[in-house]
Amino acid sequence: MDRAPGLSVRVKLTLSYAGFLMLAGVLLLAAMWIFVLRHLPAYTSVPGGVLVRSFLLRDFASAAGAVLLFLLVFGLVGGWVLAGRMLAPLTRITHATRTAANGSLSHRVRLPGRQDEFRELADAFDTMLAQLEAHLAEQQRFAANASHELRTPLAVSKSLLDVARADPSRADDELVHRLHAVNTRAIDLTEALLLLSRAGRRSFTREHVDLSLAAEEAAETLLPQAEKHGVTVDTSGDIAPTLGSPALLLQLATNLLHNAIVHNLPEGGTVRIHTGAGPGTVVLTVENTGEQLSPQLVPTLTEPFRRGTERVHTDQAGVGLGLTIVKTITQAHDGTLTLAPRSAGGMRITVELPAASPCTGR
Repeated sequence: MDRAPGLSVRVKLTLSYAGFLMLAGVLLLAAMWIFVLRHLPAYTSVPGGVLVRSFLLRDFASAAGAVLLFLLVFGLVGGWVLAGRMLAPLTRITHATRTAANGSLSHRVRLPGRQDEFRELADAFDTMLAQLEAHLAEQQRFAANASHELRTPLAVSKSLLDVARADPSRADDELVHRLHAVNTRAIDLTEALLLLSRAGRRSFTREHVDLSLAAEEAAETLLPQAEKHGVTVDTSGDIAPTLGSPALLLQLATNLLHNAIVHNLPEGGTVRIHTGAGPGTVVLTVENTGEQLSPQLVPTLTEPFRRGTERVHTDQAGVGLGLTIVKTITQAHDGTLTLAPRSAGGMRITVELPAASPCTGR
């Protein structure tokens, strides 16, 4: 933004210091005049001679002028030095800001000294830079992983087409089936990326939503898949009213249930969905049976394209964004997401959101 040039803060502070010093000097000299010199008689006998009032006033005026000139110079020089020392932390913050604007987010102010307004500003700026750096690194990792995931189905499609061109006798039905599966995976991944972007921008209208109804709808939708995997789904709990996007919260419940069904025991697995309300919050808990998970692994499962202990591509593996989408939707609704391994195997996932009145929706 182009702005008209003006005086620097240091110059303004210097002029302010000098001005206040001059004002204090003028007031002091005026007080001497009013309360001392003005009441002197025209002639006063003193040891060794006579003190003439007019001569005294003339000498006083000359001395007062010299004093004011000294105060002006002293105020300007001293004010310039003091202003420089006071604004030194601001100079460091400005340098860090320009460095960050040029793309270097690793630079920090790290202002030394005791706590004051400049130290608070520097610490807040360092915290902001750290968050921006972490967010940028996460976005770069996400972009790299997304590029890899999108490139895989496209490469498979190209390979299938190359095989079909080299072998005209190959059965078309098999080729079409495999191309359809690869294309479906690419479409699912693209839709997941778009949903993730929408939730991250918080570009949705908040409405009254009952998490218990969303959980029941998700269980109804995924019941055929649960039966196919031999997983029993148990839904229980009370109403859990909150404010948010019905579509996104339904997607949250669906992703949690789908993840619990797919990553379960080979047979005889169970999934328990429970909703409830507490003081100012509503809770959705999804708990499943399955393999033993280490406490170090569980927190990483919300990272994009992370599936269990390795990156896999199977018919039921999904696109690797299920829990990432859950985390983003939870954060977009000002909630918290907690993942914890179960001692008997499997995992317990808890989503806690701000509660809303079931009557007013506020």
